[in-house]
Amino acid sequence: MSGSQPSAVDQILQNVDLASIQDEPARKCIALLLNLVESLTADLRKAQAEILYLRQQLKRGGKGGGGQSDPSKEASRPTPQSSEKQRAEPPETSKSGKSSKLDRIRIDREEVLKLDRAALPPDAEFKGYEEVVVQDLRISTDNVRFRKEKYYAASSGKTYLAPLPQGYAGEFGPNLKSLCLLFAHLCNMTEPKIADLLENVGILISDGQISKLLTSAQEPFQQEKEAIVEAGLNSSRWQHMDDTGTRVDGENRHCQILCNPLYTAYFTTARKDRLTLLDVLRKMGGSGPFASMMRPWGCWVRLGCPSGCRRESDSCRSTRIGVRRS
Repeated sequence: MSGSQPSAVDQILQNVDLASIQDEPARKCIALLLNLVESLTADLRKAQAEILYLRQQLKRGGKGGGGQSDPSKEASRPTPQSSEKQRAEPPETSKSGKSSKLDRIRIDREEVLKLDRAALPPDAEFKGYEEVVVQDLRISTDNVRFRKEKYYAASSGKTYLAPLPQGYAGEFGPNLKSLCLLFAHLCNMTEPKIADLLENVGILISDGQISKLLTSAQEPFQQEKEAIVEAGLNSSRWQHMDDTGTRVDGENRHCQILCNPLYTAYFTTARKDRLTLLDVLRKMGGSGPFASMMRPWGCWVRLGCPSGCRRESDSCRSTRIGVRRS
């Protein structure tokens, strides 16, 4: 299409005489349609010109020539930010819909920074605030001296003391114990390194005490796990069980996974045969949650391949156990 010669559409638009149309609604409708045709024609010409330009650039690039750069690539390059204000502004949300980093930062406190009015020019006007989010971490001790009330009854010969708050036992609080577990199991820190970190913060604790916190007094965690498993078994009419290999003290073991969409529980066993899987389901004992799930009148247990071979031998590697409550 040549830009110097009028097209057939242009000739039609020029020859249309709206004044000759007597019907007013029809004249308005035709005028709107002609405006739409003219707008679409202009968009089509623009698109054709851009396609022609891109084809020329592709031909130049294929021949190895140094033609002009692609405007689409130039537009995709990030705009240089020369001022500190532009660099401090948060990036806009991307086209994929991913939110910015600031949307995921929890603001703990807000502080207003004020300027010295005496250092400003007389005509300076207040224009609001410029927000800057700074992430920081504060680690401090929370040593508490509990003064427990003490009573003595002469009639019974006994002394009565006020109990410690829930979660407190021994000379270390629950937050310190959980922090040691996090450092050891999530951060893979050794006990001497944990002791060095806590000592720098102001906690007096030895390597042996940290080892005791990590290896003993785990009954509350086991009770919490049992409660989670019991709630998970009661949360759905079906359960899924699978296994994966793991290493424990340099030896091969099997991690049994019991789960449904609402929870996941892990059990480490030496084998993964059919009897071991049944033992995992009954590991809570006769009064545990697994016992009620395994009663013949309360559920069914299907052993075998999900493909339908119905084999129950230990050699079947694709064995799965399904437990469904009636």
